[in-house]
Amino acid sequence: MRKYETIFILQPELGEDEIKSISAKVQEVISSYNGECFRLDDWGVRKLAYPIRKFARGRYYYLRFDGGAELIAELERRLRLNEKVLRYQSVNITGEPEKAVEKKAPAVEAEAVEAVEEAAGTVEAANE
Repeated sequence: MRKYETIFILQPELGEDEIKSISAKVQEVISSYNGECFRLDDWGVRKLAYPIRKFARGRYYYLRFDGGAELIAELERRLRLNEKVLRYQSVNITGEPEKAVEKKAPAVEAEAVEAVEEAAGTVEAANE
């Protein structure tokens, strides 16, 4: 079996039920192809580098699993067909050294930084 990492980005305004449904479907695909899911992390809502389908933000998910080539093909097919998934990317990490994953601060902190930046921009505009 190969080791894979997949990051997929969902629409930011999805409800918890829709997110749980998508997460359950992803895990169902992995288990149906005899794969093993090790982690599914919610990285929160983040600003996208460029707008995707008019969304400036997206909800990031990190998925780490073991499986075969058929599994990755089916998982990517299902992510591609789901309209709520903005982007996805899978990487084969077999043979890569295991990295310690840093615990990221929740997305709320990133939003607070952006709010401060916006406030600073408003102050600069008022001073001009």
